[in-house]
Order: sequence, then structure tokens, then C-alpha cells
Amino acid sequence: MRFWWARRSCVPKNLARRWRRCLACPPWGKLVEATQLQLAEPLNWPVVLDWQGLVARFFESNQGQSLLTFLRARLAAGVVIFPPEPLRALALTPLQSVRVVILGQDPYHGRGQAEGLAFSVPAGVLPPPSLRNIFKELQRDLGEPAPPFPTPGGSLVRWARHGVLLLNTCLTVEEGQAASHAGRGWEVLTDAIIREVSERSEAVVFMLWGNHAQAKRALIDASRHLVLCANHPSPLSALRPPVPFIGCGHFSQARDWRSQHQGVKAACKVDFKSA
Repeated sequence: MRFWWARRSCVPKNLARRWRRCLACPPWGKLVEATQLQLAEPLNWPVVLDWQGLVARFFESNQGQSLLTFLRARLAAGVVIFPPEPLRALALTPLQSVRVVILGQDPYHGRGQAEGLAFSVPAGVLPPPSLRNIFKELQRDLGEPAPPFPTPGGSLVRWARHGVLLLNTCLTVEEGQAASHAGRGWEVLTDAIIREVSERSEAVVFMLWGNHAQAKRALIDASRHLVLCANHPSPLSALRPPVPFIGCGHFSQARDWRSQHQGVKAACKVDFKSA
């Protein structure tokens, strides 16, 4: 199988606008909103250059081919799958720029919520409860106010563009069915991504929230990176022992450790501003 990858910025804005206008014209009838997966085709999922080899190797493997076969069968059956771009985290955060990794489990399964970044929702979408708790802890820990609603609302795109890899361990989900694509192959790719960051990056802060994320701890070289563990930010666990998410102080720990770590330039300090 041959793969071609391109940065989103390779598409001229005027052409993108023209294409969106065309979708509103006959024979389409109405504007098509790209809120769900349309095709199980890696050609449609651009990633930045330094992720391309790892991603291509996965989709050429038996596990990758099996995953694509599964996704195509579910789409053919009329199932709604989120998000529209499963690899968006790898399109916004180059390997060489990773400073923080925040692990999620799988995408939001409500319509219009998942945008390919762990915990993030598109601009203008009301933040779900877990994300509201993330903003609450961010404000308590660093004094950063929650972003204004409706713009950008719960979007963490700015974090992704400033070195925070927002990675779900499973990258697709069916509407209304949490964890519906768990164990179908995505974990092979995301485990490889975690290992790649651990082996090739320097002084990265890994934030592992909840048992699912903490199960990936063995993939990380703790002698080179800072690993922070706490409960999941869900309202069901955010205030409970053993390590409540609210009050964990992960954001200030990440900022301070990165700024104090030898060899880390000031320009590479962590910035958790969301707007």
C-alpha cells in the first residue's frame, strides 16, 4: 500500500473555502459538516513529517490492515464513527515539539464533540464534565481562567500547537457507544507513539490520569521523563482517593520541571494557556 501525507497547511485557504462553498451547491443540497469519519483511508488523515514513518509502518502491518477492514465494514453498515480525523494529534504536534503528553482513553461519543485530540472539543462546543474539571484544576493550580464560551469553548488546539500531545489510546468510537473500538488495533499504534516519544524526545512530562492511562506507564522511561499520575478528571473520580485530580498540581509541576530541567531552553517551557 502506498501512502501520501501532507500538512494541513499545504491546502491553500482560498481552495478550502471554495470547496466548502461547492458542498452547499447541487447535487449536495446542503453544507456537509465534517463531524464524523467519512472514509477509513489513511490518505485522508495527514500527519506531520516526523510521524509519517511510524504511521505508515502501522497501516502496512497486519494489525493496521485489520483495523482498516473493521472500520470500512462498520462504515458500510451505516454506523456513525467519530472523529473525522483520527490522527489529528499527529497533524498538530510534531514529535520534535512534544513537551507534554496527556493520555486519554477514547474519543467523545456524542455528536459534534470529538475532534481528534484527547479531552478537546471543537471551538464553540460546551466543555464536557471531564474537560471542565481540567479547566478547574488549571485555574486552581496556575491561575489560568477557563477559556470563554462559546469561542474557543473547550478546544485545546492551542495546547496541541504548543507541544502538548493530546493522545487517546483508542482513536475512533461509534456514536453513543463508549469504548466500542477498543481492542481493534489502535492501541498498537498509540503504544508505538508513546514509545517513540519516550525514546526520541527529551524531558517530556507524561500526565497519566486514571487507571487506563496509568497502565501505559511501563512504556515510558522514567529516568529521562517526568511521569505524573492522578485520578481521571471525570466527576466520578476527580475528588476521590488515592490521588484526586482536583488538587494534583500537575500543571505547575510540569511547568516547573520543564523550566528547571538542564538543557531545556526557555522557548520550550510549557504554556497551558487555552485561548
